[in-house]
Amino acid sequence: MVKTQAQTLIRLPPAQVFGFVVEDFLRNYPRWSPEVQSLQAVTQGPIRVGWIGRQIRVDQGRRTDSRFRVVALEPGRRVSFKGTTDPYLIEYRFEPLGEHTHLTFIFELAQLGLPLRPFEKLIRIAAQDGAERVIRNLKGLIESELVGAA
Repeated sequence: MVKTQAQTLIRLPPAQVFGFVVEDFLRNYPRWSPEVQSLQAVTQGPIRVGWIGRQIRVDQGRRTDSRFRVVALEPGRRVSFKGTTDPYLIEYRFEPLGEHTHLTFIFELAQLGLPLRPFEKLIRIAAQDGAERVIRNLKGLIESELVGAA
């Protein structure tokens, strides 16, 4: 298993950060994760447990088409997505710290196929770099767009 995480402090309360990440997920996710070439809601309506999305990504030249499901949702606190076509779990945690939000991004790749096992260390490094990039992009977008509007 490959597990990585990254975290940052965002100068806004958790409800606003949660809104940007979860409530406006379809609009904002491709903005903080530019590897996402296409994102669609398979399930209509707002994000909730059981909601399914589909994404097409290009990561380091590798194109993937995957579906994912919301497996946990605690408004203002966390959201978890689990791949239904690929064995991954992604979680965003929103913790209050005064009037700010401590945001944690977690990525887990449940299993590596036999042909990829010799490259586990490289995959782990790439996943950690990706997690840190996601957090950096999220912080930059949220603070540039919402701090002045708050």
